[in-house]
Amino acid sequence: MEENNTIPIQDIIYEIRGLKVMLDSDLARLYEIETKALNRAVKRNIERFPDFFMFQLTENEFNSLRCQIGTSNESKGGRRYLPYVFTEHGVLMLSSVLSSKKAINVNIEIMVTFIKMRQYVLSQTSSNEQISELYKLLMLHIDNCDFKFSEHDKSINQIIKALNNLIEKPKPTGKIGFNPD
Repeated sequence: MEENNTIPIQDIIYEIRGLKVMLDSDLARLYEIETKALNRAVKRNIERFPDFFMFQLTENEFNSLRCQIGTSNESKGGRRYLPYVFTEHGVLMLSSVLSSKKAINVNIEIMVTFIKMRQYVLSQTSSNEQISELYKLLMLHIDNCDFKFSEHDKSINQIIKALNNLIEKPKPTGKIGFNPD
């Protein structure tokens, strides 16, 4: 597919609701299938796609995105329904729903891009920001899990306490030694 080579994957990853996501239409183009075929496959396996893997954009979100990327207008033959977007985990789950060689290869490219983006962000932030980001990821994971943590509670609490201690650690004043005042 020629288009796949001309548009870098990182250019079709957007931030919506504080999450990095990809549009169903962009994914369909990468997989070389129709958007409706991708959405149909997802709907047949909807139990694999909780809200934090995939969600439908609101009218406002779509209009805002349309202004940013210049998608077509419904009156000009464009979309008739609000698009779905997939988080990194949702894209990963797509590989179990779309099992063609093309889908597998594209998913690998997308995962590598997400990893590179995350590594770049982490390399550009301070240690405290990295720890804070890890804390947020852990809390997001805990909030989104349906299973009980009874056997893991102690370990998770220890991790949270350690991260809190690192985040809240007071910064040194720069003064060393005895101060008579």
